[in-house]
Amino acid sequence: MPTPTKSASDIICTIRESGHRVTNGKRAVAEVLISSTSHLSVDEVVQAVRAIEPEINQSTIYRILEEFEELGLVVHSHLGASAAVYHLAGQNHAHLVCDNCGLTQEIPATTFDVMEVQLREKFGFNLDRHHVALSGLCATCRENQEK
Repeated sequence: MPTPTKSASDIICTIRESGHRVTNGKRAVAEVLISSTSHLSVDEVVQAVRAIEPEINQSTIYRILEEFEELGLVVHSHLGASAAVYHLAGQNHAHLVCDNCGLTQEIPATTFDVMEVQLREKFGFNLDRHHVALSGLCATCRENQEK
C-alpha cells in the first residue's frame, strides 16, 4: 500500500523513478490532486488543470490519470450512479452514498475488515476497498421518510 503523497514533487519523483517523462500536464494534474480537499471527477480535474495549463486537452488528462493510477499515485472510485472520482493513493477509505440526496460520506476502510476476511474465506474473493461504495439512505433522508 503506497503511503499518502504529500506534495506534487513526490508525484514527480515517482514518475521519474518509473522511467516516465515529466510534462507540464503531469505537473498540473499533480498540483490539482494535491490541492483538492475532495474527490474529483475527470471533468473537475480537466477544468482545474485547464485553469493552470489551458492548452492541455482532455484526452491528455485522461491518459495522465490512467498513468498515475498505474503508478499507484491515484485511485478511482465509483460512487453510486455518478462518474468515477479520483483521489490520491494512501487515503484508504470507503463511501456511503445516499440514494435520495446524493450525500457522500467517507468511512474508514477498516469498517470492512471482518467482511474482507469473510469474503476471502467463503468465496476466495479479494475486496478492493478503494472501490467500495454502499448505497442507501443517509440519516436525514431516513428520518424524513419515517415522518
